[in-house]
Amino acid sequence: MDLKNKAVFITGGSSGIGLACAQYAAARGSSVAIFARDGKRLTGALADIGKCRVAPDQKFNAYQLDVSHNADVEIVMELAVKETGDPFILINSAGLGGAFHFAELPYKRFDDTMKINVYGIRNTIAALLPFMKKAGGHIVNVSSMGGFIGVFGYTAYSASKFAVVGFSECLRAELKSLNINVSVLCPPDTDTPMMQTQGRARPKETIAIAGNAGLKTAEYVAAAMYKGLEKQSFAIIPGLSGKLIYLIKRLFPALPEALMDRTIRKVQQKSG
Repeated sequence: MDLKNKAVFITGGSSGIGLACAQYAAARGSSVAIFARDGKRLTGALADIGKCRVAPDQKFNAYQLDVSHNADVEIVMELAVKETGDPFILINSAGLGGAFHFAELPYKRFDDTMKINVYGIRNTIAALLPFMKKAGGHIVNVSSMGGFIGVFGYTAYSASKFAVVGFSECLRAELKSLNINVSVLCPPDTDTPMMQTQGRARPKETIAIAGNAGLKTAEYVAAAMYKGLEKQSFAIIPGLSGKLIYLIKRLFPALPEALMDRTIRKVQQKSG
């Protein structure tokens, strides 16, 4: 895929997978616009992206934005298009994670997870679709392995990521005639600031299950994503273990459940 002189828009672009995707695109000649809620982190991310510049005419811009607020998204995205150009690639990477026992999951946390992980994607695409219609392009919605297999502790997170997969499947069918390809990225646990801060608070059962899938770097996931775009793949699953889990879940749906149940029992027996 030739990214030179293309505009790449990335929500959640101030850290983790989003930032890695931004640096990858910048190093290949793209102009990049990133969006996130934390203004201080945006400033640092913009400096990191700038170090990847390969041409003087590349544009790098950062915008403070909460993607769950639709009115703000419409205003900020219009400004970003004026300053950066029509997006050729839109990567919806903004997300809220975390794992909880359902009995301890507050309503607000469930609501925030849905608004950011699902409504945030809807809001961003709705605001940018009129501009992407002009020349086509690619939309990548970041889901998770938790978007095709339900895991202990992820009643909010997996629910939102399953929704992202379904939304993306429908959107893919609608946008084909406009020459806009839609992909869904389903990474395993990835070494990001969100994982580092929220991972320690996960239930023991969740940690044990997640350990079976391994931990990837954000750079690895970003490279896999762009490779998937080159192939125009719908489901992009970085890493062999993730692909195997996906296939097993589709072909033998009872097997992953049995394996997870065994892991859960071991953890609970050990904890008394």
